Amino acid sequence: MLGLQSYFINSQELKTVSSSMDAAMKEQLISGLTGSSRTLAMASLYRETKRSQLVITHNLYQAQKIYEDLVDLLGDEHVYLYPVNELISAEIAVASPEMKAQRLDLLNKLAEGFSGVVIAPLAGVRRLLTPKEIWQESFYTFQTGTDITSIDTLLNKLIRMGYRRVDMVSAPGEMSVRGGIIDLYPLTEANPVRIELFDTEIDSIRTFSLDTQRSLENVAELKVGPAEEIILYDQHFSHAASRLEEQLASTLKKVSSKTTRAQLDEKITSDIDKLKQRTSFEGMYKYMSLYYDQPESLLSYMPEDSICIIDEMSRVKEMADNLQKEEANWSLSLVENGDLVHDVTMSVDVLPELQKSKHPIIYLSLFLKHVPSTSPQNVVSFSCKSMQNFHGQMQLLESEVKRWKKAGYAVLFVWYKRASRSTFPKFRGRGH
Repeated sequence: MLGLQSYFINSQELKTVSSSMDAAMKEQLISGLTGSSRTLAMASLYRETKRSQLVITHNLYQAQKIYEDLVDLLGDEHVYLYPVNELISAEIAVASPEMKAQRLDLLNKLAEGFSGVVIAPLAGVRRLLTPKEIWQESFYTFQTGTDITSIDTLLNKLIRMGYRRVDMVSAPGEMSVRGGIIDLYPLTEANPVRIELFDTEIDSIRTFSLDTQRSLENVAELKVGPAEEIILYDQHFSHAASRLEEQLASTLKKVSSKTTRAQLDEKITSDIDKLKQRTSFEGMYKYMSLYYDQPESLLSYMPEDSICIIDEMSRVKEMADNLQKEEANWSLSLVENGDLVHDVTMSVDVLPELQKSKHPIIYLSLFLKHVPSTSPQNVVSFSCKSMQNFHGQMQLLESEVKRWKKAGYAVLFVWYKRASRSTFPKFRGRGH
């Protein structure tokens, strides 16, 4: 696989893209690449520039395909998927614990300075997130030999990080305290962890089996990240409650239906009371835009010198328009049912935010054409064709190789363990 990446890295086209970024060009367009040639270009560009990438696709299925290919090319330590359902209503109603754990793991890595490739569907980049600075402050490190001077302070810290206190840990995101034993199950760990204290000193840290409660492995240090995607301190609850009161009063003036007004007054007032009491409740994500002075998105978590790669801008733009309409209709239905006030934002308008950001943008498009809402300063075209299957007929392969070489294509033979899912193309070059 390195042979193919080396060919890409040494190609004049990719070097032009790299040098254009060094020259601070904001937007570039690469056309002609299809299938696995796109992921090869991403991997090669990452190796060439050593800059992180945020790859935006129009849906989760496409993001997963690109993720699988890039893991093969770069290794899973350099590639992360940020999985989110397309519709925010579905994401809130049916949150997948596995997808949530993947997102938390990535946010933890990015908060700690991860450099690599992140693939996300547009819906993932639209999500409002806890500001990165607050996330970075929301870690706790357990280390053998250190003191925990106040169990109550520790528990309050873990609760703010999203952990739920229970009698006995049975699922990720839970914690329990029994005497000098603290059990904790981070969402990003395969097994729960038991911290044993000798008076106030951490005597041991070890993972254990939920089924047998037996110890599995001793560790000297454990860094624990948040268990929820919304991290709130007292001031955030107060801030949201105050703003929600103002927006409820404004909404009640605009609504003519007495039934809707009564439902709004009852339900939203109940939410305001819970916020004032610093109580978590279902549907808290609706108020993400109210908790912080400036909520952020995945763009804010990426390293400053990251490259943003948009896979088929026309499809991403179409999806953005659809998601905005879906969200507007959903928000309107919530208002009519008394579950939401007017003018509450639940997502980021990604494409304008990208234009305002410092991240250079690369658009990938199969066809060389103008893409609406873009102004590329550099356009690079590849000539790429999908590989046909020869079904073991070597004479046909030999004939085709001769034809490709005569036409000026570079021909590389690569054994690929997942060829049934992703076959590699041939490229027109100056080569051999």
